[in-house]
Amino acid sequence: MKTGGIDASRIESMLAQLKAAAQRPQADAASGLASAAGLSGMQGASPSTSKVNFSDALKASLNQVNKVQVEAEQLGKSFAMGDDSVSLSDVMIAGQKANISFQATVQVRNKLVSAYHDIMNMQV
Repeated sequence: MKTGGIDASRIESMLAQLKAAAQRPQADAASGLASAAGLSGMQGASPSTSKVNFSDALKASLNQVNKVQVEAEQLGKSFAMGDDSVSLSDVMIAGQKANISFQATVQVRNKLVSAYHDIMNMQV
């Protein structure tokens, strides 16, 4: 049975995966953060033997955002110069990806600043 173009069994499978991920211990979440941040050296490593370095994960994420923005800018310049191999849709999609990644980075920064202020306002 199809619902809006998506198979119902696929939806159930995705829900099962989300539930399984939510029930995993926090240590597995830390290794998932490393793989999501693109830290290839930590992928597949057991959580008890290696820890995610926050500054490395943050730096890798910022580098990825910068890479996406540079690629979008280069595509836009190529299109403006009349390069036939670059379509307008590619330029627009790259621009939107860069915008979304930047907005996500700004939200993370806002949360970090908020957490910093909360910690600084704690009474000792």
